[in-house]
Amino acid sequence: MNLNALKTEQRNENTFTIDELDSYGIISKINDEDQTVAISVKNELQDIAKAVDLIEKSLSSDGRLIYIGAGTSGRLAILDSAECPPTYGFDSNRIISLIAGGEAAFIGAIEGVEDSKDEGVEDLKRLNLSSKDVVVGLAASGRTPYVIEALKYSNEVGAGTISIACNKNTKIGKLGKVNIEVEVGSEAITGSTRMKSGTAQKMILNMLSTAVMVKLGKVYSNLMVNVGSFNEKLIERQKNIVMQATGASREQATAILNETDRDCKLSIFMILSDENLESAKEILSKNDWNIKKALKNLNIK
Repeated sequence: MNLNALKTEQRNENTFTIDELDSYGIISKINDEDQTVAISVKNELQDIAKAVDLIEKSLSSDGRLIYIGAGTSGRLAILDSAECPPTYGFDSNRIISLIAGGEAAFIGAIEGVEDSKDEGVEDLKRLNLSSKDVVVGLAASGRTPYVIEALKYSNEVGAGTISIACNKNTKIGKLGKVNIEVEVGSEAITGSTRMKSGTAQKMILNMLSTAVMVKLGKVYSNLMVNVGSFNEKLIERQKNIVMQATGASREQATAILNETDRDCKLSIFMILSDENLESAKEILSKNDWNIKKALKNLNIK
């Protein structure tokens, strides 16, 4: 194994003296390096967009989005998948994350699990992976055996595959039907890929899940109209969303949310279309629960 060939493992000449600096100097160096990440991600937007289209196609056809990774990559994926159901009202059984070592590896390092060539495959088999699904394999190095074998198996099954790495010409890059390789360069602390590499992966995961949810009609304008009402903050957010989308007063927003059993999207559509509850439900259902599509078909701007 030649880690020296990976840019994420090489020494960063900009931080050779980081151990000689005061607190402000240390974090300034880190911040300087972080500012390069967004540009590195921007260079790969075409491939990220292809990945969005592949995921949307799967989720529109009853497929699932399955992230798989080890260490930091796996933990970031878990964060992304965990936040989609409450934010967008999306079925938690259809956006899933797998991490080498299982759930225990999310809160603590389990050494050696990323080197298993069998565990990733077994994890996917337990999910009854099918050709309808999309598997997103994440590895900063691009050479994690757990992810490599999982992508190989996914291709054998006929599932969609996407690879995300932070180096170029990686092993997982040869396995994804869509290949995203963001070259972030050397880390501020040599080999600490939870830093720039982790930031890049988080940015990409945000783009993938957010763009897919927008395309699936889970967003109206830039408002999260499928947000749940699981706590007091979210209940207030729902009221604000209805008010912002329709111009309604707080009292009107509160009343209609109560009428729709706290269905933000339905509440907005009822106000904008002036339809009653049952009629609004029927119209939205015929338009894939997409507010703009339904309004357009009613010739309402």
